[in-house]
Amino acid sequence: MLRAPEALIPYLIALACVAAGGILHTADRLGEGHVVTSGTADVGGPFALLDQNGDTKTDADFRGRWMLIYFGYTHCPDVCPTSLALMSEVMTHLGGRAARIVPIFISVDPDRDSPRALKQYLAAFGTPIVGLTGPKSHIASAVSEYHVFVRKRPLPGDQYAVDHSGVIYLMDPNGKFVTNYDNSQGPDEIAGDLRKRL
Repeated sequence: MLRAPEALIPYLIALACVAAGGILHTADRLGEGHVVTSGTADVGGPFALLDQNGDTKTDADFRGRWMLIYFGYTHCPDVCPTSLALMSEVMTHLGGRAARIVPIFISVDPDRDSPRALKQYLAAFGTPIVGLTGPKSHIASAVSEYHVFVRKRPLPGDQYAVDHSGVIYLMDPNGKFVTNYDNSQGPDEIAGDLRKRL
């Protein structure tokens, strides 16, 4: 049979648990909306690809300028045109500051996206966009460096689509990852963020 003090132990433990839970809940409430991060994301790296004029371009060719990089393909039915139009609008919103940024479109479909195909496709967006393609191994290397999701999906009639990430990467003048944007953000929001960084 438990003595009086020993009989209270389970209740004291339960009380301690409730108190600890209350403290943790309060700490969570105080920290709501605040995320603390440190370090730099390991995104980006060297590439050697062909531009829409058939000239070899490497990441080093863009040093000294900010890069907005988007991975996609010319046969993309919706996301790619929307993202490229967004990039073009952002460049227009930046006015003279746009000269410090180079928008880049890297194909994830080298079988169909020749330099000539890229040139014709990108001409529709008004703002000069650098289109890059190349051998499959070079595209695969760039995709890996930027951690881009890419998956070829068969379609009827021996056709195919390419599922891929829909992120616009911002790289600094040294080629280092800064942040990313997507189609949920409008040109005003992205241009405003860029103005603070330029």
